[in-house]
Amino acid sequence: MWAWEEELLAKCRMLLANVFLQVDVSDRWQWLSDVMGGYSVCLAYHALTSQDPPVLHISENLLWHAQVPLKVSILAWRLLRDRLSTKGNLLGRGIITDVNSSCLAGCGQVETAQHLFLHCDISSSLWRQVQYWIGVSGVDHQSIPEHFVQFSYYLGGLKGRRSFYSTLASLYLASLE
Repeated sequence: MWAWEEELLAKCRMLLANVFLQVDVSDRWQWLSDVMGGYSVCLAYHALTSQDPPVLHISENLLWHAQVPLKVSILAWRLLRDRLSTKGNLLGRGIITDVNSSCLAGCGQVETAQHLFLHCDISSSLWRQVQYWIGVSGVDHQSIPEHFVQFSYYLGGLKGRRSFYSTLASLYLASLE
């Protein structure tokens, strides 16, 4: 199963945890929004439209930049959702064993997106070099979305500086492909 399918299966199991089947009781469907009146399209529409829209992280607004190649934006989009084919994700899906899940840098850690892009000695030294090159310093965030936003705003609020950073970020992400 894909990671999103595993999440859906876990939600389904959680919903069915309190369901008890009884032999002498007939089955029936029940619409929870209106137990007495039952299902109606109007009630279904109201239930769907009354929910708050999903909150998008600020980093998602920075992905689709005109100067960033589409394949780099897609890679970053998948990275922010932890949907890259890292050894950690492949291990979670049962495609590989934990014997094969270590980082190629030889540090002994499981190869996850978080580790590859932030915590591995190679990537963290590269981030320090980029910080030195663009003339900023600071403590890096430990989550990929926060790190993405931090680097996006390191060069200030000017649009030209952000587009320069976007180009720099796209070069970095392209080098990791």
